[in-house]
Amino acid sequence: MNNPASMQDMVKHAFANMRGRLTPQAPLGPRTWFRVGGAAEWLFQPADAEDLAGVLQRLSPELPITALGACSNVIIRDGGLEGVVVRMARGFADITVEADGIIAGSACLDATVAEHAAQAGLSGLEFLAGIPGSIGGAVRMNAGAYGSDIANVLDWAEIITRDGSLIRLDNAALRFGYRRSGLPEGAFVIRARLRGTPANPQDVANRIAEVRAARELSQPVRARTGGSTFRNPDAETSSRKAWELIDAAGCRGLRHGDAQVSEKHCNFLINLGNATATDLEGLGEDVRTRVAQNSGVSLHWEIKRLGKTEASSQ
Repeated sequence: MNNPASMQDMVKHAFANMRGRLTPQAPLGPRTWFRVGGAAEWLFQPADAEDLAGVLQRLSPELPITALGACSNVIIRDGGLEGVVVRMARGFADITVEADGIIAGSACLDATVAEHAAQAGLSGLEFLAGIPGSIGGAVRMNAGAYGSDIANVLDWAEIITRDGSLIRLDNAALRFGYRRSGLPEGAFVIRARLRGTPANPQDVANRIAEVRAARELSQPVRARTGGSTFRNPDAETSSRKAWELIDAAGCRGLRHGDAQVSEKHCNFLINLGNATATDLEGLGEDVRTRVAQNSGVSLHWEIKRLGKTEASSQ
């Protein structure tokens, strides 16, 4: 948007009857797991699905809009995000337990859903205990770990499209692939139903404990990180996982300022304390270059990189 006054008018119109919270120039860095990044031009935290739908119906298609959840697998660039950033919070955190599944709001943390499944004696969702982030992001990227993924357990997801329409999509309609879904452009996940199998609650709890122990042992979970940085290559491209390619290219422990490739698991980037988004993204690109030179494999980012570089925001 080139005309600030025009954008102000659009925002004023769209949010006139909102029930949630709208904050101008809201810092996003403190909300991300990496603790880096600039501000949102406007940060909207809708009260509930009806509130979000009403705003979207009035919001000009010209206005950029971005969905954020737990901000676990995202780098917000130092120049921040233009337009409106929508962050799902309390109004999207309900969990309903059914006999053979769980309906979870998009703001629910994956680990929290796993815990509710254990308490209810539902197996099949233990893998969620090993995934940082929220259900909305998990559906969008078909998150997976420890032998399962969202595509294996999702019955349906309810979404609100960019024009404010509420739609329920079943598993097939979401066209899941490896770390991706076929969600419509600009759509927001509201809630999802995840299928479980009745089981002994203690057995489910034990499996969750195993997942957490394995994650603690192998990943830098106590660092400022963002989950797996790069997708594993297709089997046709390479039989080795991303971390193996990164390690073979000599990148374990590699640093750009306070951004470092984790020595514990080299498909994780970490912020040692004072890294910028530019440091982290630059380190990731350096890793991609070194892996390509060493193995001929082009790694693809799994972490989303959003917003403007600092230079472009001036």
